Amino acid sequence: MKTILSLLFGFFISISAHAQEIPEVVVGETLEIGEAQQYGYAQIKLPPSNFILKQVGMLNFNDLKGTQVVVSKIKPSGNDEKTVILKRKDGKKFFGKFPFIKASYPKALVSGELNKV
Repeated sequence: MKTILSLLFGFFISISAHAQEIPEVVVGETLEIGEAQQYGYAQIKLPPSNFILKQVGMLNFNDLKGTQVVVSKIKPSGNDEKTVILKRKDGKKFFGKFPFIKASYPKALVSGELNKV
């Protein structure tokens, strides 16, 4: 009896964990860039760091945290995944050189790299 109850309990917990709903994104929506993971951003696709260093001369991921961005384009990219093209809300360029960046929307939202404003 205990094993059946523990299996049912585990089943309901796993279903509730998968039931997190990702809010839809629309063009023109404002998002905020959150904290990077240990080795940089995984779901936000930035230009390679050596390319940024050669073009700009400096690389600081901490400057991105808290930056408000606007969704300018949405591209479907597979199983319930969307790639969003992001531009800065203040009109500046990322790292002073790049006008837009890309991000995997649902994964970046779940990981905390992007946040709804």
